[in-house]
Amino acid sequence: MDKKMLILILLALLALFLVYKSFGLKRAYHAEVRNGFKQDETAGYAVITENDIKDLPAPVQKYLRYTGVIDKEKVKNFRVAGTGEFKTGPDKGWLKANFEQYSFIHQPRRIYFMKLSMFGLPVVGLHVYKDGKATMEIKAAGLLTVGEAKGEIMNKAETVTVFNDMCILAPASLVDKRITWETINPFQVKATFENNGIKISADLFFNEKGELINFVSQDRYMTTSGESFINAPWSTPVRDYQDFNGIKIASYGEAIWSLPEGDYCYGKINITEVKYNLPDD
Repeated sequence: MDKKMLILILLALLALFLVYKSFGLKRAYHAEVRNGFKQDETAGYAVITENDIKDLPAPVQKYLRYTGVIDKEKVKNFRVAGTGEFKTGPDKGWLKANFEQYSFIHQPRRIYFMKLSMFGLPVVGLHVYKDGKATMEIKAAGLLTVGEAKGEIMNKAETVTVFNDMCILAPASLVDKRITWETINPFQVKATFENNGIKISADLFFNEKGELINFVSQDRYMTTSGESFINAPWSTPVRDYQDFNGIKIASYGEAIWSLPEGDYCYGKINITEVKYNLPDD
């Protein structure tokens, strides 16, 4: 074998290796999903009845009836997919993205995978929340780490995100002993959710139809670097309710930080698919 042929073979092997490595976060995502289904096997199904919701605040009862969860199975897991636009900082431009996510309720897990393009390069991100701990990793071309975060602040922040998902994407999951409720007025309640010793709270706002229209928490932290965090009110106004497999939920939402200098909307999200109580795939 001559030297030129050897170099070509080595370059081809290197290219194959880089392609394989570039899908590392995607493989990690699927591995976390498989592990989620394994721990999910212990969770049983039950049907939500009027009796189950009788002690909830009136606005929450109305919301659950509006979404159509009565006489439906409680949610033990769900998959959501969609598109959106995201900003990486208040002074940055919008980036189009696709995302998919699996969530598990019994032992809360949230496994979120996002794909977008930045400076002409594909960028992928993986957020994992399990056992009360959260990690985030973002890679350009699937190879170069451009952002990561973990730690106690991240754990608390992502506990808020998990509860936000429960409220907006899986309303049936609000029949849960880990949640305590306080009625503020006919259109507002305060909810406190605890998981793995982490306690967070949020205010939920409803309209006259019974739709949840906003979720506001003081317990989430903003970061643009993964290294420094700012505590600021975080809200997710939602609208455009649609039927997803028999459950009516908001199909559009925004993610907003209320900063001293003004509101910073960093996410505009369109839900395109939601499936509940999936078997292990």
